[in-house]
Amino acid sequence: MSTKTVFTTGEAAKICKVSQQTIIRCFDNGSLKGFRVPGSRFRRIPRDHLYAFMKDNGIPTDTLESGKRKVLIVDDDEELVELLSDVFARDSRFDIRTANNGFAAGMLVKEFRPDLVVLDVMLPDINGKEVCERVRSDETLESVKIICISGMVEQDKVAELREAGADDFMHKPFNVDRLLDRACDLLDIQRTVTS
Repeated sequence: MSTKTVFTTGEAAKICKVSQQTIIRCFDNGSLKGFRVPGSRFRRIPRDHLYAFMKDNGIPTDTLESGKRKVLIVDDDEELVELLSDVFARDSRFDIRTANNGFAAGMLVKEFRPDLVVLDVMLPDINGKEVCERVRSDETLESVKIICISGMVEQDKVAELREAGADDFMHKPFNVDRLLDRACDLLDIQRTVTS
């Protein structure tokens, strides 16, 4: 992905972590330079214009530079955090940070600005639902995907988590490769096959 030279408005929105409407509006008002595909209404944004736009608007350009997706793993079970970190790290397209409580997760979401949060629902200091609500209440984080994980959750609680903003839910114990599959689906990237 990092070698891409021209982006669609959807891709640009993901990279900038804003809505596609915002990108289209900026494109249409001329603050984001690009071109229309001849004979169609499709807008395309060359990489250097996107980079300049991100710089002008104070949007961190590291996603564009590295092309890596940022994953924040939040769980108080250190062994599981290590296992998940290893699984994501094997796929070189991920940049991983970890937190073992809700407070640290809250801080990291703001400064690391992950694309995906893998969130344990039962944290020592705050429950996962509250973390989801906090992320969802911050519109600069609207593109963050959240996968909740837990060993002890009834179906109605899963529905509550989804209402609070979780994109997906997995029961522990789960297959880590399935988690990676779901992560790739949510982030809209191809799953690389590791042998």
